[in-house]
Amino acid sequence: MSTASLPTTLAETQQFLTRHERKDLLRFVTCGSVDDGKSTLIGRLLLAAGAVYEDQLAALYCDSAKHGTVGQAIDPALLVDGLEDERKQGITIDVAYRYFQTPKRKFIIADSPGHEQYTRNMATAASSAEAAIVLVDARKGMLAQTRRHSFIASLLGVRRLILAVNKMDLVDYQQLVFEQIRAEFQSFVQRLDVEEVHYLPLSGLQGDNVAERSDNTPWYQGPSLLHVLENVPLDRGESHGELRFPVQRVVRPSADFRGYSGTVVSGMVKPGDRVAVLPGGRQTRVRSLVTFDGELTRASASAAITLTLDDEIDVARGDTIVHADRPPQVGRRFDATLVWMSQQPLVPGKSYWFKQTTSRTTAEVEHLSYRIDVNTLNWVEASSLQLNEIGCCRIVLHAPIAYDAYRHNRRTGAFILVDRVTHETVAAGMILAPESDALAGNHWNVNLRSQQLQITPSRITSRQRRQRYGHAAATLLLTGLSGAGKTTLGFALEERLFDAGYSVTMLDGQNLRHGISRDLGFSAEERSENLRRAAEIARLLNDAGMICIAAFVAPEADVRRKAKQVIGQRRLLHVHLSASPEVCRDRDLSGRYQAAERGEIVNFPGVTAPYEPPTDADLVLPTDQWSAERCLEALHGWLLPRLAAMEGENDATTDALND
Repeated sequence: MSTASLPTTLAETQQFLTRHERKDLLRFVTCGSVDDGKSTLIGRLLLAAGAVYEDQLAALYCDSAKHGTVGQAIDPALLVDGLEDERKQGITIDVAYRYFQTPKRKFIIADSPGHEQYTRNMATAASSAEAAIVLVDARKGMLAQTRRHSFIASLLGVRRLILAVNKMDLVDYQQLVFEQIRAEFQSFVQRLDVEEVHYLPLSGLQGDNVAERSDNTPWYQGPSLLHVLENVPLDRGESHGELRFPVQRVVRPSADFRGYSGTVVSGMVKPGDRVAVLPGGRQTRVRSLVTFDGELTRASASAAITLTLDDEIDVARGDTIVHADRPPQVGRRFDATLVWMSQQPLVPGKSYWFKQTTSRTTAEVEHLSYRIDVNTLNWVEASSLQLNEIGCCRIVLHAPIAYDAYRHNRRTGAFILVDRVTHETVAAGMILAPESDALAGNHWNVNLRSQQLQITPSRITSRQRRQRYGHAAATLLLTGLSGAGKTTLGFALEERLFDAGYSVTMLDGQNLRHGISRDLGFSAEERSENLRRAAEIARLLNDAGMICIAAFVAPEADVRRKAKQVIGQRRLLHVHLSASPEVCRDRDLSGRYQAAERGEIVNFPGVTAPYEPPTDADLVLPTDQWSAERCLEALHGWLLPRLAAMEGENDATTDALND
């Protein structure tokens, strides 16, 4: 590392340290198949960023001569592969962590092994990462381990992927090779729960496009790998989430002091906060936050503190202290995704140790719902899981715990299963949200939780409501690509109907994501669930005698059919806004279409995900050919006689629903 930029005076040193402390920290993991060049790429990145000191560089030359695999040149992989067995075999076995910084950001790299037998190490590395570099050997293309690691990274909450097509120097930097691998990965990643994907052609050995753009790839106009890493958005969920403080130890140094030590895993706490101790539920207030250096006025995620409370209540290791008005789930039974890590297969019904944050109890896998094929991401019926297989199951605990869904909190939503005899860690688990069946697309037909539940019909009939409002109830479903004009047309129609005295309201797909659907992403399953929730709301509004306008992309025909079943065949009127992707792209001011075309947004209907135009719509409006005013006039003129024709039908519909 060059000493030219290092501080020389006390004042410069203090300024340097202050700037250093204020830099953001990005944790990222490298993953992919064996021999894809992960360690070499990371070593090259460290060299390019100036993160190697002169004595380390001298040692690297010596080690390259002894262990290197690139002839007389230095082998950057040796900066990362530290175990003697790794150097002898030329592979990564353990997870290697390295730290470096640039003028803009600090980084912690986790270089994970590519061999299938070390998948558990890769899962460990990805569990704390905010981004993942997925390497692919340009000569081999995507392999099974590439898919497995990408899938595991997405399961473990890594929402930003960087596909690095490595060893481009060995294929003469051919653009066609890069584009073919990019297209294959784009097709695969559409079904993963990720938000952003970047695609780069690289040579870790030669340094092409690692720290700077390379002249060897003039056809590539994107940024270098280091530039992408410096600008990846950081996930601040732990700092800004709900308070979660697992108690690690009860501290009683004297009869006058009783405190509860641990680490704040998410959120923020301060004296005076009203808190609850879970799973018991007792409430009290925080008296003080004690540390070795004195008391604090507040503490946030990653702070190791001792809490004292106003009341003498029973608190033990494994309990979780949370804000009383924002608690997590508490229970003994939940669904989870398991990554199986043992040579011994999963045995449903067998008792395992269950460890989550500081709590420990015993647990059984009640049943295995399905196994996930990592190559196709299809669900496969299975009765057990073998080494490195992934599946969804129901977990039953012997004692209740406080937990969150993993997608909401990676610390309180994660757990491990341990064999009670051998003490081997056999599985890593991610707790699914209570609405997990919905995210899997199952809530359309889910069974009632209890057969004792009954529907109590309203004493007000639809005829009485129609007499009060002067019109029939209906739902107008507006569908079409993003940019087709659904929201614009829907709100314009709502305003016109309201001015004419109709009882009407508008449900917009994006607006719902700020409230009842704020937990949903944009996968096909989550888009389906967003429409399902809207359909249930629309049905309630119709039962109350109102007209509901619902604007949704609704890209899948089967999902639209299910929405119609929920709302009612006679009540729902489907209007499709037909506009070509090209026109929608030109209208787009947010840049989402361009980002989707670059592969940075996955699951974007019409670009990186399919869109099934309806063949059974009640009305089709060519919004790419007609003006907004003409579309509004046509829709309004079409709707009114149908509302009039629906009078008398609503009574039969509501009576049937109440029955």
